[in-house]
Amino acid sequence: MNHADLRAKALSLAAGMAAADHSPDIQLSQTRHRAALVASWHIAPGSTVLELGCGQGDMTAVLAEAVGPKGRVVAVDVAEPSYGAPVTLGESAARLAAGPLGPRIDFRFGTNVLDPAVDFPDGTFDHVVLAHCSWYFASLRQLRDTLARVRPWARHLWFTEWDLTPTSGDQLAHLLAVLIQGQIEAAGSHGEGNVRTPFSREELLRLLPEAGWTTDGSGSVNTEDLQDGDWEIAACLDLAGTEERLAALPEPVRQIVLSQADVLRAIAKPHGNQALAAYSVTAR
Repeated sequence: MNHADLRAKALSLAAGMAAADHSPDIQLSQTRHRAALVASWHIAPGSTVLELGCGQGDMTAVLAEAVGPKGRVVAVDVAEPSYGAPVTLGESAARLAAGPLGPRIDFRFGTNVLDPAVDFPDGTFDHVVLAHCSWYFASLRQLRDTLARVRPWARHLWFTEWDLTPTSGDQLAHLLAVLIQGQIEAAGSHGEGNVRTPFSREELLRLLPEAGWTTDGSGSVNTEDLQDGDWEIAACLDLAGTEERLAALPEPVRQIVLSQADVLRAIAKPHGNQALAAYSVTAR
């Protein structure tokens, strides 16, 4: 399926998501972003895909469309079905399961692939996908171990994440929000936000060979229509105003975080903040 075909299906795919009931325009832009990614990966009909960090299934739906009725997507997430708002992971998965893509998808929530009980025969999957989920890992070591664990199971890796290197001044607020959240987590005050371990594209490229993967290529991904900059700025400012989380920080770190949050309030717009660019890496 080519780029144009998937893009053309983005509207119907987005409408099939439970989150579309709350924010149809946002869901459509998120689905179009993922459709462009999957189209660039040339995943053939009939393929088997292991998706790690599937969340509410934004990428899962696009992958299921790409693999067609004879393909299969195993969508895994460590979170429980009750996680997420305003739509939980379980509610979103139930909507997809009840639709035409349902027979192609196997959702597995509360599942950690590092658990020895989770196993697949070598070569089970044509592709393994991680899309905008790697900053959620508790550490780079956990990410490396996960990538090493799935290496025998799949032939190709498709990986995409936000790029810490800004390409314009409009992205600085998103960058600062990400770095503040990463500092709070690194200093030992842990939460359940989307940003726990932010790292650069260069760090990923250094990590992949350690996990047994050989990089085929890397490229930038346009994110102009995405709302994630606004979301992470709001999450960061909420976090910086949470006394319980800040009280767990060493005093020097707490002061730095508070000062950086002041800067973030000064440079961020009320809404419409430009998201960082993203990158895509392919490996085998």
